[in-house]
Amino acid sequence: MTAPATLPDTVESTRPAPRPADPAERRARASQSFWTAVVGVPAVFSVLRLGVEAGGELQTTLLLVANVGTVNLLAGFLTTAAALLSTALVAVFALGAVLRVSVDRMSSGMRRPLFARWVDSTPAWFAVASFLLALVTWPLLYLPLLLPAFVAAFQLSPERLHEQRVPRLLLLGAGFVGYLWLLGPTLLDAGRQGEALAVVLLVVPPVLALFVTGPLPAAVIRPLASITEAAVLAMLVWAALPVISTPVLPLTVTTVESAPGVTEDVRGHVVTVDDVDVVLLQERGGVRYLPVDQVRAQVLCPSEDELPRRQLRVRDFHVEDSLLEGLGRRVRPVHRIDAACRTVD
Repeated sequence: MTAPATLPDTVESTRPAPRPADPAERRARASQSFWTAVVGVPAVFSVLRLGVEAGGELQTTLLLVANVGTVNLLAGFLTTAAALLSTALVAVFALGAVLRVSVDRMSSGMRRPLFARWVDSTPAWFAVASFLLALVTWPLLYLPLLLPAFVAAFQLSPERLHEQRVPRLLLLGAGFVGYLWLLGPTLLDAGRQGEALAVVLLVVPPVLALFVTGPLPAAVIRPLASITEAAVLAMLVWAALPVISTPVLPLTVTTVESAPGVTEDVRGHVVTVDDVDVVLLQERGGVRYLPVDQVRAQVLCPSEDELPRRQLRVRDFHVEDSLLEGLGRRVRPVHRIDAACRTVD
C-alpha cells in the first residue's frame, strides 16, 4: 500500500501576501482625513448652533436656516469660534511634530500616530497661518502658551539658535529680557491682585518652551499618542458647548408703539428686516413679528461674555481681549451700555 502523495514544502500558498501601504497613499489618506475634519467640524457646529438658538423648535430652526445665509453663518462662526478652531489646529501641529520626530528617530517600524501623519500631509504655510490666527484671536492672557506650541510645532530647539553655547545663551537671555519688558508690569499687577492663574500663564510657558522639542522616549510614544488624541477631542467637545450656544444673531432691544402713547421694549435677536416686519427671536424663546411702522427705537446690547472680569492690562490692552478686539476698541471705543439693555428681561 503506497502512502498518499504530499505537496512539497517548497510550494507556497496561493493566497496573495498583503501589500504594504505605499507612503504616498498613506499621506493622501491622512491629508484627506485632516481636511475633512477642518472643513466638516465648523460646518457641523454652525448647523447645531442654529438648532440650539432656535430652542430646539423645528419651525424656528427652519426660519433661521432660511434667513441666515451660508456666508453669514460662516462669518458668524469665524467671528465667535476662530479661537477654538485655531486652538485645535495649534494643538495638533505641536503634538504631531513632537510625535513625528520621536517616531522618526526610532529604529523599529512603529505605526505613525494620527497627528504625526496629519503634520506630514499639511503644508507649512497652513501651520503658520494657524498660529497667526491664534495670535490675533486668542485672549492676550493665553498668548504666552503659543511660545511652547510654536517651538514644538517647528522643532525650534535652543541648539538651532546658534551652534556655539555663549551666543546661544546671549540670544536666549535677550529674548527673556524682552519678554519681561513687555509683560513685567502685568506680572507685577497680577501678583498684587492675587491672580495666581495669570502669574502661571505668564511665567511657565516661556520656560517650558526650552524643553518641549522631541524626541520622546520610545516607551511613552504610543500611550502618549492615544492620550493626546483623546484629550484634544475631549477639549473640542468641552469648548464647543459654549460656542454652539453663542448667538449668531445680534441682540437688540426694540421699542414699539402698539397704541398711541403705549410703548413696549422687546428684547431679542434680529432675524430679518423687510418692508413689513422686523422679525425677532425673543431671548426667552419664540418668534415675534413687529410691524415696521410701530418701531420707534432700537439699541444694540452687548452680551455678558463681553464684560471684563479681570483688572489686568498688557500695554493698555485688556488681558481678556484679543489683539483684534483690542485694536478695534482703540478705533471704536466701547460705548456705555444703554439703560434699556440693563432693565429689560
